[in-house]
Amino acid sequence: MTATAASPGTEDARAAISPAEVALLASVFVVAACGLVYELAAGALASFLLGDSVLQFSTVIGSYLFAMGVGSWASRHVERQLVAQFLRIELLVGLVGGLMPAALFVAHSVLPAGHGAGFRVLLYGLVLTVGVLVGLEIPLVMRILKRHFGARYALRDLVSQVLTFDYLGALVVAVAFPLLFVPHLGLVRTGVFFGLLNAAVAVWALVLFRGELRGWRAHALACAGVVAVLAVAMGSAGRLTTWAEDQFYGDSVILRESSAYQRVVVTAGPAGVRLFLNGNLQFHSRDEYRYHEALVHPAMAAFAAGASPRRVLVLGGGDGLAVREILRYPDVEQVTLVELDPHMTRLFSTHPALVALNGGSLGNPKVKIVNADAFTWLEANRESFDVIVIDFPDPTNFSLGKLYTTSLYQRADQALAAGGWMVVQTTSPLIARKSFWTVVATLEAVGLATTPYHAHVPSFGEWGFVLAGHRPWPGITRLPPGLRFLTPQGMAALLDFPPDMARVPAEPNRLSNQVLVSTFEEEWGKVAR
Repeated sequence: MTATAASPGTEDARAAISPAEVALLASVFVVAACGLVYELAAGALASFLLGDSVLQFSTVIGSYLFAMGVGSWASRHVERQLVAQFLRIELLVGLVGGLMPAALFVAHSVLPAGHGAGFRVLLYGLVLTVGVLVGLEIPLVMRILKRHFGARYALRDLVSQVLTFDYLGALVVAVAFPLLFVPHLGLVRTGVFFGLLNAAVAVWALVLFRGELRGWRAHALACAGVVAVLAVAMGSAGRLTTWAEDQFYGDSVILRESSAYQRVVVTAGPAGVRLFLNGNLQFHSRDEYRYHEALVHPAMAAFAAGASPRRVLVLGGGDGLAVREILRYPDVEQVTLVELDPHMTRLFSTHPALVALNGGSLGNPKVKIVNADAFTWLEANRESFDVIVIDFPDPTNFSLGKLYTTSLYQRADQALAAGGWMVVQTTSPLIARKSFWTVVATLEAVGLATTPYHAHVPSFGEWGFVLAGHRPWPGITRLPPGLRFLTPQGMAALLDFPPDMARVPAEPNRLSNQVLVSTFEEEWGKVAR
């Protein structure tokens, strides 16, 4: 059999790929990465500043994808000067998308109280603008490739090449955003960095297509101007974030760090030290002892003399303040602390001001720290505990709401020793009355007897707790020395619920319905309004 001569099309296909073609395909990778970063940054900021991460990410991503569709549809009306239009779009995306996190931080800090609606208008306005611009990018790249290198590609090959680079860029950023960029650069610098990458794509287009660009000098000045603005923003990002947080928190900020899970800010002022996670107050040093004494001691002190709890489990509470109270009992042999965020336990183990607050509890040899999701950790756990202290953040979203479901309480019950006690922090029975009694109903739905109680914590107001076990709670007759709030005599007042906090009908919170999240949002939303 003899070989046939290669066709001209085959020879063209084997020809070396030109630098312009490589640059355009690389630009697809870059613009996909940048577009996804802006989407993730907007969702993360909305979650940090507005709460309810599931709702914020869902609405931001939905709005962004809708806007991309609008941009893709509008691209068909771009008929002339494709390279020039692509260059301008890259500069606009880089400028608007790159500065979006900084703009949102500043807006959240300077808008007056009750600014939620105004902030959302800005947030979704920016998301829609960036989405439309990103939607224009890929169709224009495909048309530029087809116009300049159409002989090399059938349409199906062109679409395949472009979408492959598009999806690869999205994959790389989806992994790197939470693991690399946010922990090391922060949200503001991450946005600016990718804005500079968009500007770099515009510079590529400026250089590679110099011969066909009209008004090349004007385009060059525009590129230089955008790069200069973004470079200044990169250099001043730290000062801008510091200023915005100082405006928002009021007191002097002594620590500001971002972990893979949350933004951690600690402030210090004349009244004391405060911890904020994603902008929400977690404790104030002037009155946190009220909260933590009420949380821990009714369960720990319920054991008869000679039957003190030996093994204690704390779910949440990475600040070590609940552990501090537990260690007041000398018979305790081991405290297992399960905290999702290793950043929290490290800070409260090493930062001098924070270690002073928890009395160095996390460094105590009796304490075993496990950085894991409590929900999955309980499923694998085979140990038994005399007391379980559940100190999770409030159920502001579905990822936190699952920690208040029958599923979690069933798993916790399996880890509870016979005759042991479980205690749960359960929001305010005054402000979020139905939410509080929903938690009580949820514990009862898994077969636990409950003893609800409440305490006044000035930083939060009236706050609720629920004791749960398989026998009636016997009360407390003795407490360790050194407590500043709780007494055996005062416990009776904590057990009394006046009419405005009395029990109301509520259904259990299950994974299949998560009724607590919507109830909590509705009740606390009335306070915000």
